[in-house]
Amino acid sequence: MLGSKFLSSRTWALLDGLRQWRPVYSPLIQICLLQQQVKSCQRILSTSCAKCVKNQRLKQKRAISEKKLTRYFVDHRKVCVIGGHGGQGINSFHSEPRKEFGGPDGGNGGDGGHVILKADQQIKSLASVLPFYRGFDGERGRSKDCYGANGGYMYIKVPVGTLVKEDGKTVADLAQHGEEYVAAYGGTGGKGNRFFLSNENRAPMTATLGESGQERVLHLELKTMAHAGLVGFPNAGKSSLLRAISNAKPAVAPYPFTTLNPHVGIVHYQDYEQVAVADVPGIIRGAHLNRGLGLAFLRHIEHCRFLLFVVDLSVSEPWIQLQDLKYELEQYEEGLSKRPHAVIGNKIDLPQSKANLLFLKERVEQRVIPLSALTGDNLEELLLHLRDLYDAYVNTEQSRRQNPVKW
Repeated sequence: MLGSKFLSSRTWALLDGLRQWRPVYSPLIQICLLQQQVKSCQRILSTSCAKCVKNQRLKQKRAISEKKLTRYFVDHRKVCVIGGHGGQGINSFHSEPRKEFGGPDGGNGGDGGHVILKADQQIKSLASVLPFYRGFDGERGRSKDCYGANGGYMYIKVPVGTLVKEDGKTVADLAQHGEEYVAAYGGTGGKGNRFFLSNENRAPMTATLGESGQERVLHLELKTMAHAGLVGFPNAGKSSLLRAISNAKPAVAPYPFTTLNPHVGIVHYQDYEQVAVADVPGIIRGAHLNRGLGLAFLRHIEHCRFLLFVVDLSVSEPWIQLQDLKYELEQYEEGLSKRPHAVIGNKIDLPQSKANLLFLKERVEQRVIPLSALTGDNLEELLLHLRDLYDAYVNTEQSRRQNPVKW
């Protein structure tokens, strides 16, 4: 009431009109504002409402088969290596005020980088080795007698025990951790015109290009692919056996030649020893004549220290399989079948296998370990005998004053 004494009635009418005033938008602006409010409400509901979140469908990745996810072991690789190109020298003359004849100051180019093979005990397979490597190039020279930087070295990590071959001849044996071999030397850097300065030629205009790096084609091969190799005919149950005794996941299917590449599984023991077991692709009669999967897979068996012959007890006359396997190995390399080995009779869970086991023991002088990779029967006997073979291998290598391969 006090304010009414100082303000007139007309002023109060103006203030009351301002209080009731609202901004007026055109219909188009009102539609845009309404759409923004709806979008903000949808955004709030999608993040705060639990029911809305559950109703949203998540994008699922395309299912990949187990066969594609399986990583196979690589024990030989063909590699083309090229050293880095040398940097070129430059043709330059010194320029400075009040110095008309500053003389040549072109620097030399940097040398190209080498390509070096380095043995690493953390690497177990040649699967990470690429088919082509090229060293880093050297930088070109600069003025004021500045030399170009040399190209950096390119290191290729390979497993310990890698043999480097060129034209069928062994040129390096990387048997120790950290051992290096220069596979390809880098090219020498070119010379700048400062290099050609002499008493007879005080202003040389000559500069040379850098040389190309060395180019070689090498074959890398592992001396030891695994401690034990599973040898048998197709569908003998080698992949199933490797699944049963290790964490490896090779493909298993009811048709021959399921395994096309070798797989390596690790068997762990309580004293922290690890034995590597390789699942080698199946061998058929005439494999030494390059039939079936050919000689390439007999080479995998050559890189195993001792063998595990897997015989299918469900077929008639299983001892014939063992004779054929030893014959193929002996034809490929003399003495290969005489390496320390064990005979495993697989699929003992089938009815006809027990009768065939008795005939197999009568025809074979070696110890036969009957088991079932499917049900897991008698796997303990195999693991104990596998450890005996491994201990004998370690003792033999130590008696020769050589370091046994360990995983």
